[in-house]
Amino acid sequence: MNYRSWAQDHTLPPMSKTIAPADAVAHSWVDSVPPAVQPYLRLMRLDRPIGSWLLFWPCVFGLALGAAVEHRRFLDHWSDLRLLGLFALGTIVMRGAGCTYNDIVDRDFDAKVARTRARPIPSGAVSVLQAWTFLAAQCFVGLLILLALNPFAIMVGALSLVLVAAYPFMKRITWWPQAWLGLTFNWGVLLGCAAQADALPLAAFVLYVSGIFWTLSYDTIYALQDIEDDALVGVKSTARLFGHRAPVWVFLFYAITLGLLAAAGLSAGFGLPFLLMLIFVGVHLFWQVSQLEVDRPSICLGLFRANREAGALMALAIIMATWSA
Repeated sequence: MNYRSWAQDHTLPPMSKTIAPADAVAHSWVDSVPPAVQPYLRLMRLDRPIGSWLLFWPCVFGLALGAAVEHRRFLDHWSDLRLLGLFALGTIVMRGAGCTYNDIVDRDFDAKVARTRARPIPSGAVSVLQAWTFLAAQCFVGLLILLALNPFAIMVGALSLVLVAAYPFMKRITWWPQAWLGLTFNWGVLLGCAAQADALPLAAFVLYVSGIFWTLSYDTIYALQDIEDDALVGVKSTARLFGHRAPVWVFLFYAITLGLLAAAGLSAGFGLPFLLMLIFVGVHLFWQVSQLEVDRPSICLGLFRANREAGALMALAIIMATWSA
């Protein structure tokens, strides 16, 4: 299909209300639930779990770092499992809430972009009023989870709402919405550390900034899928800003990510085993860069999804550091 021709006459092809977005996981479990429920699960992006993983790993970073602040091993106490469970559930619910809010705000843009026009709101499967109601329900569940944490963590968690509320508008006013997503998605580092240790040492902020550059990298890769459509509808992104130079910038951002990750570990008192583990992280990140082709959306999507494993390696490095310190 020629999307430039489509953009000129402003028409949309007929569309089923149950069709999954182009980047959804094929044969997802969401397809097996009752049809009336499917649009809401897709609104939460439960057919695309990669976003939940990318939101969850920074929480694990923070929880493990908080254990190190308390001079103990992470996952060596039942309270760690309790917090891990709360954050896992909170990640799913609040990622769903964020996606619902984003789709409400972006519904007009989404209707004009090939990859997103099948989402529940622009497709008509969920009305705007239904989406707002569903958003309120998810936020209520998220609030209950937040209230299960200590008072300092509750305050830290509440501050993230400013970032979440502003994110959908960033693509309209800056070429760097991926950086704002980094600020938002990695807040779990600070929240996790606050929930675990009731404090935020310097290492937590260094680790947070490392995560920002990580997100800036992988979301640039993700946005490369939409360069042409984003240009047509006027959406800004680092992918459009960098163009064919994107691999160079992604390489730079990944290098900064790795450097700051090492600095955070050293600040926390992590030793040689942690630094050795970062070698595997670096190999994985730079493998992504070596495979990146800006004109191949399928490759970009695959590399974006590969950051689930990158996050797992980072989490493993920090967790192992608490056991070897």
